[in-house]
Amino acid sequence: MKLPFTRTALALLGLAMLASSCSKQRSDKTGIPYNDKKFGYQRFRQTHPAPGPGLVAIEGGTFVLGGSADQDITFEYNNVRRRVTIPAFYMDEAEVSNQDWLDYLSWIRTSFPGDHELYYNALPDTLVWRRQLSYNEPYVNNYLRHPAFQDYPVVGVTWEQAQEYCQWRTDRTNEFILQERGILLNPRDKKNRQLLANNPDAQKTTFNTDLYLNNQVRGVGVDGKRMPANLNPVADPNAPLGSNQKQVRPVRVEDGILKPAYRLPTEAEWEYAAVSLNGNTQFENINDGKVYPWNGLGVRSPDKATRGLILANFKRGNGDNAGVGGYLNDKAFITAPVRSYQPNDFGLYNMAGNVNEWVEDTYRQMSFEDVDAFNPFRGNQFSDKRLANASTGQYAKDKYGRPIKDPAKSQKKMSYAELVASQRADSLANVAAATGRPAAATQGQGVPFVNKDPLAGKPYNADARGFRDTVNASLYGVTTLVNDRSKVYKGGSWNDMAYWLNPATRRFMDQGDASAEVGFRCAMDLVGAPEINPAGKPHFSVKKPKTSGR
Repeated sequence: MKLPFTRTALALLGLAMLASSCSKQRSDKTGIPYNDKKFGYQRFRQTHPAPGPGLVAIEGGTFVLGGSADQDITFEYNNVRRRVTIPAFYMDEAEVSNQDWLDYLSWIRTSFPGDHELYYNALPDTLVWRRQLSYNEPYVNNYLRHPAFQDYPVVGVTWEQAQEYCQWRTDRTNEFILQERGILLNPRDKKNRQLLANNPDAQKTTFNTDLYLNNQVRGVGVDGKRMPANLNPVADPNAPLGSNQKQVRPVRVEDGILKPAYRLPTEAEWEYAAVSLNGNTQFENINDGKVYPWNGLGVRSPDKATRGLILANFKRGNGDNAGVGGYLNDKAFITAPVRSYQPNDFGLYNMAGNVNEWVEDTYRQMSFEDVDAFNPFRGNQFSDKRLANASTGQYAKDKYGRPIKDPAKSQKKMSYAELVASQRADSLANVAAATGRPAAATQGQGVPFVNKDPLAGKPYNADARGFRDTVNASLYGVTTLVNDRSKVYKGGSWNDMAYWLNPATRRFMDQGDASAEVGFRCAMDLVGAPEINPAGKPHFSVKKPKTSGR
């Protein structure tokens, strides 16, 4: 009785195996199968990754940069209306808080316990609260560390410190992703403690995303048990064996597992996200503009339950930071928690008021005339990762395990001969001689190096005002307030009048300065299809390429 059933089962199994072999994905141009050890060609699962922790998706589009401005009371003429297009991206739902920064400080103290300089440099300047004629000492002592302020925005942070935090957040996020998947060894697991104890060098390894992708974060005590299989071992003959004795490899960008880098938003991204016209758009028609991140021309709530309440944390007038005792209006004397008031139509909190926010851009008054119409940005300083060994492609790294970066040597892909010459060169002059290019190489913004400081040997270009002098900054603040260290901040703060709540307004400060009225939030590139919510929207039917079968 069981024999026919067994034969049938075997027949079905054979058909399933045949179907499986025929359905293997193949190149639609050559027919060669993917993910086959005999060929080594790999096709990775196509994915649209989710945003990193704390981020929300901002669907990009066209908008008028400076379009929300209703007045120019400073007569600076520095954000004249211009239509631009912003690609989709991710942005922090809320400003970086004191607790977030304390996490950062805690990691530094744990990972580099003897490096007092690193810890000191990461500390916010709490003295930004101090005033000669104001009793603010309680904030100097308590604002950063007291648990009552843990969900308030961090302030006293320079633009440079914000950049360091973005790098740290990128590496910690990706490191945790790999540890959770078992691709990296998790030192927090008890079962790994003995292995780490037997390999003390592993505990000295600081994870960096760039170095990991360059195959420089490897070894016993680092590699986890669930590393991806290496289907092309010929390309990596020294690859270590995994627990199943198969050759394994680190995660690559193509795997779609690691998150893109956290960064500051560009000025255009920040303004686009703050205006959030998506809530006023139907069938590509904008029904109404905005002066603030909310609808209407006023700063008070029109809703019945909250009617009359101020919609953001700002100063209503001289000497009025919160309203009348017994019925505080915006309910904040200084800053407010990072998730206060109503979010805008993108779901972002405090895009007006509370604290101004650093953005990535370098300030120029006429940026609106100069920047590109697609993804406008000013401040590019292109760089190359320095090679420690040109033959192996390993990057040079600093004492904190991060790649060392130098000004980019070329604005386009070099020929192979030029690349080899540049790798062997000891200076920009040697690069110029080897490639036949003029000796005045570029700094990354098209600025020629025409001199060298006799003490530092650092190339620079001195103009009459010190505008582009990268060595002698003594004229900064004397003859000009604007140079490449001048960075933009936007949004208004708890101590600003309502004018600065307008997303089009812009101010600047030296990248090494800090204020009790300036914080920041992070952004991240969105990779893949730009449409955030495609469901229910019309789409053309497109034939998919034939990647399976014979």
